[in-house]
Amino acid sequence: MRKREEGKHMGKITVETCEIEGLKIITPAVFGDERGYFMETYNYRDYAAAGIDMEFVQDNQSASRKGVLRGMHFQIHYPQDKLVRVVKGEVFDVVVDLRPGSATYGKWHGVLLSAENKKQFFIPKNFAHGFLVLSDEAEFVYKCTDFYHPNDEGGLAWNDREIGIEWPIPEGMELIISEKDQRWGGIRELKR
Repeated sequence: MRKREEGKHMGKITVETCEIEGLKIITPAVFGDERGYFMETYNYRDYAAAGIDMEFVQDNQSASRKGVLRGMHFQIHYPQDKLVRVVKGEVFDVVVDLRPGSATYGKWHGVLLSAENKKQFFIPKNFAHGFLVLSDEAEFVYKCTDFYHPNDEGGLAWNDREIGIEWPIPEGMELIISEKDQRWGGIRELKR
């Protein structure tokens, strides 16, 4: 599930679509010289032209060390669209389609996000989301279209065989997974 169509330029961003409808990988234009670089990390007009025309109401940031696997999370009654990126380090970011009636329900897609490649990943509502930290440390930033509701969390097992996510776990890497994330069930157990 890692095929992509040819990217389209929208203002200062290039947008790639994925096999799973609605997912978008965004690469911003980076303007650099001997002093460093400049880029717009979000511009409403460019994103709206790319079909990401929504109001983001909350920004979040997390820091994690190598081997941390967070996920696979989703919101049950208050689903969120998300625009995610990495500002330090590197992660393998993964989503699973949980949209009722979707032709790709239960399918996953993964993308490498890093401070170096500066890619962003747009994730529509009703996808489970998670990531694995591949660098020594990573800082992960994301915009959401709804506020966080602590009693509204759902999840999927990160290693559900039916979904079959191909995590790029290097040999010898020790995974660090929260107790909560170790307790999620598989996709067959979802009651949505």
